[in-house]
Amino acid sequence: VAQMQTLWSKKPQQRPLSGNFGDRGDFSAEEAAKVMKHGIGEIARQRERTDARRGAAYANALQKWLKENTRLGIPAMLHDEILHGLMAVGGTNFPTPISLASSWDTELITKIFTAAALETRLRGSHHVLGPNIDLARDPRWGRTEETYGEDPYLVARMGVAAIKAIQGTSAPIIDGEHVIATAKHFAAHGQPEGGTNTAPGNFSERILREIFLPPFEAAVKEAGVMSVMPSYNEIDGVPSHKNSWLLEKVLRQEWGFRGLVAADYNGISELVSRHKVAVDRAEAARQALAAGVDIELPDPACYPLLPQLVSEGKVSLADVDKAVARVLRAKFQLGLFENPYVDVERAVKLTNSASHRELAAEAARRSIVLLKNAGNLLPLDSGKLQSIAVIGPNAAEVHLGGYSDDPQRGVSVLQGVRDKVGGKIKINYAEGCKITK
Repeated sequence: VAQMQTLWSKKPQQRPLSGNFGDRGDFSAEEAAKVMKHGIGEIARQRERTDARRGAAYANALQKWLKENTRLGIPAMLHDEILHGLMAVGGTNFPTPISLASSWDTELITKIFTAAALETRLRGSHHVLGPNIDLARDPRWGRTEETYGEDPYLVARMGVAAIKAIQGTSAPIIDGEHVIATAKHFAAHGQPEGGTNTAPGNFSERILREIFLPPFEAAVKEAGVMSVMPSYNEIDGVPSHKNSWLLEKVLRQEWGFRGLVAADYNGISELVSRHKVAVDRAEAARQALAAGVDIELPDPACYPLLPQLVSEGKVSLADVDKAVARVLRAKFQLGLFENPYVDVERAVKLTNSASHRELAAEAARRSIVLLKNAGNLLPLDSGKLQSIAVIGPNAAEVHLGGYSDDPQRGVSVLQGVRDKVGGKIKINYAEGCKITK
């Protein structure tokens, strides 16, 4: 059951750890002995607040400890976010997916996610929680920027390109420069009631199959995606984390998916807290496992209760075995049993390399859309300009979009204008208004 669990080191007040385990510091053998004495399926976001050198060194220390100090010596998978580049200190940030979708360029997507996968794997991670192939069909929904838009065909094409780039050409065997991709959020997550994130998506089966499911079907059948993440919402009253029709009948039986179903963060616990379909965490664990959720993210909450449920006859050992087999299969496909370690110096050298930064700039240029050049105003004639006004609360700061960390470099719109023409033309700046955060 340890293989069906994940550890994410949070702040000390959020979980009973001293704070020096996982992504808040260097690896601690003392803490590891407390929280994963039987091993662990995954480590969540080990690279947070950590540069390439410390992240890679942490990953190596973790794997060495697991090999030498647990009974079976099974290495861990480490997972990260890759929505528009590795979400890590010093990682290369590319344009957000909604911007990349405007390029209509699958070759560009391939280049971007090949680079992002390389940075991820070199720092010691193996499984990424992306791409997001939800359909953004309500402009009030706050996660629109994470998606490739509202059209099933475009989203499918972009998603397939991203998944193939992330997993590499040798998939389902994953080489040392690629990682396992995750198609999320399955399903009907991008048009919630009232535009409220995680609210129900009440759609007929016809609408599901014609509109919301095609990108996921393409991800499975065309791209061979090796991981799928259920959505937080419910469809027709059934939360996706307990929806056996969605996860078993459609995904596994109809589409032939053989990979790993990874819970969204706290998605199993929310069967109790949000959806009220389970009376306690033990019942939530039973329902999620029965529906086909193989591993709990991001922290042990419900699945640690599975041994008790097996002993009580409420969960079959065969169901546990099936889930564990899928976790272990993924680790074998990643080659972790042969070599779980990474080259720290190579991680430092190739993370946010000059070629990756140039690719990010190229992607930004190719994603820009000019809706209308009224009166042929553009390009501006610098010889005729006396001043330029740059106005707005987004002007003076570098905004990278959600699922971003600190790339340790960046240029705001205001600074970019100043760098371009500041010595020749007067630049006027006003914040204009505040943004509520």
